[in-house]
Amino acid sequence: MDKTATTPHDHDASESLAERIRQASATGTPLRIVGGDTRGFYGRPTEGEVLSTAEHRGITFYDPVELVVSVRSGTPLTELEAALAEQGQMLPFEPPRFGEASTVGGMVASGLSGPRRPWAGSVRDFVLGVRVIGHEGIEQRFGGQVMKNVAGYDLSRLMVGAQGTLGLLTEVTFKVLPRPGASRSLHLDISLEEARNRLADWGREPLPISAVAWLEGALHIRLEGGPSSVAATRERLGGDELDESFWTALRDLQLDFFDQGDATASDRPLWRLSLPHRTASLELADAAEASMIHDWAGAQCWVRSAIDAETLRSACRRVDGHATYLGACEGPGSDEPFTPLPSVLLKYHRNLKAELDPKGIFNPGRLYAAF
Repeated sequence: MDKTATTPHDHDASESLAERIRQASATGTPLRIVGGDTRGFYGRPTEGEVLSTAEHRGITFYDPVELVVSVRSGTPLTELEAALAEQGQMLPFEPPRFGEASTVGGMVASGLSGPRRPWAGSVRDFVLGVRVIGHEGIEQRFGGQVMKNVAGYDLSRLMVGAQGTLGLLTEVTFKVLPRPGASRSLHLDISLEEARNRLADWGREPLPISAVAWLEGALHIRLEGGPSSVAATRERLGGDELDESFWTALRDLQLDFFDQGDATASDRPLWRLSLPHRTASLELADAAEASMIHDWAGAQCWVRSAIDAETLRSACRRVDGHATYLGACEGPGSDEPFTPLPSVLLKYHRNLKAELDPKGIFNPGRLYAAF
């Protein structure tokens, strides 16, 4: 097998991080974990001594034949993606970058996925294993290099989206996939209702669709797969050619819609809605409805609106969805950017935090003020 490692795992490489954690645990000092610090807008602000993983980088194992790669948490995401691209492979969940300094650890900690997520899977679906330094300053390995069932806490999955509140990620092992043989993008000038109807029809067929977004009166579609399948589907669906850079801009929140420099941004902050598939339009004010991007074929919506947090979250709850505040300014929702947890889930979250971080030193308050 073709196995490569640019930097073999070395216990000494993480020992300095472990020592910082032991000291913090002994004194009860909060730590603010930072990689490239490109995702600071996502979640609550955290106070504490900065613990940087930026120097803890490198690919420690890569087997292109087995489609497995292990990489240290401080490795720039662009570096990992470049190494995979050389072998014609990719991270299937198309993670957002939010800047050249974006790291693998931050990607996993935030748990965000790009336009391909409904068709390929999420970050959590492709994490095979992790190395984590816990509150005692001991590095432990969870999971491995193959998918398997586990008993007890599956910490490798729990770390995804935990925002660094359960421990310090030092290494992650991913399942990767081959890049598609062909890719074409197009847009059709149709209404949102017509777009929903067509997507419902197309969903009954094995079409090579890998991304769908509706905005500004047009349905944007990406086709990926075998050249003949992509070409035939492109001919069938019609529409106009769309530059592939659209998906990169959507993934990284760089479309004009997301521009925080816009004069209206301070009055109409950004929200991310997670909704069940094929949810009808929420009962929101016309102004809010006019400033929306329907991503993931409608399962994820980006909204710019001055609507108050409770009104928006109530509308989402009615359809079993939730809303996350991503505004870069003070305003409704900024104190608790994530939807408050029901009492039962809150209990489980608190118990898990108490078990894995009893001193409360890892990014305290990052997810919720209570922990």
